[in-house]
Amino acid sequence: MSFPVKKRGYRRVVSWNVNGIRACVRKGWRDIYNASEAHIFSMQEVRALPEQIPDEVTQTFKAQRHFFPAERKGYSGVGSVVQKVKADMKPLLLKDVFDCEGRLEQIDVDGVRFVNGYFPNGSGKNRDNSRVPYKLAFYTELLQVCQRWEAAGLPVVIYGDWNTAHKDIDLARPKGNRKTSGFLPEECAALDVWTDAGYIDLFRATHGDLEGQYTWWSNRPGVRERNVGWRIDMFMGNRHFIEGYRFQANHVPTAMGSDHCPIVLDYRKK
Repeated sequence: MSFPVKKRGYRRVVSWNVNGIRACVRKGWRDIYNASEAHIFSMQEVRALPEQIPDEVTQTFKAQRHFFPAERKGYSGVGSVVQKVKADMKPLLLKDVFDCEGRLEQIDVDGVRFVNGYFPNGSGKNRDNSRVPYKLAFYTELLQVCQRWEAAGLPVVIYGDWNTAHKDIDLARPKGNRKTSGFLPEECAALDVWTDAGYIDLFRATHGDLEGQYTWWSNRPGVRERNVGWRIDMFMGNRHFIEGYRFQANHVPTAMGSDHCPIVLDYRKK
């Protein structure tokens, strides 16, 4: 497992859906954290209350830490560990119906507003896509907030687990998943609204139409080894960020410990 070499003068943001921080710690979370050289290390699907976060995360380094849990135990939740930079961190609140699930965290560093997000899955308890309207409303509500920041001239980067593969190139088997939440036409159209509003997929801006680039794989045997995956974790930057900063976005698919892999954004002011 190796992270990209961090260039001198660049800040680094790492985002990782850990699929349960307690389980991830047992699978080597600390090794991934140490190897990352991250200034901001953000997590999604933490699935723990703050008092349940393992000591390996909360007590073993000189850092700022912030967690925003869901009200429901063992569900959702986001959090970040920040080192070597000063950050203002707080929950990003939209409406009670979304906030109760602990899905958004706002992190301000050096004039950039970062949003760590765990976007809803549209699949209901019976895999019936019953949560798709909730998911689409979440996308819309967050975009409205981000557009207010855009109008105020703020550089903004929204990142994390978007729970949607945007284009055919972003999953291994697009034809077989058109009726699956995460690649429904209406979900892909919701991401189109973001890009139409000027938000840029920073991985595609870095790598173009490079194929076979995924961030999530089913836990079924052999799936990850055959790279039958989905790219549902990404960084999206607004025009103020694109115009004001140099950047590179990458994946670290060899980092294990979750069904997702970490994604990395290196950036510096132009």
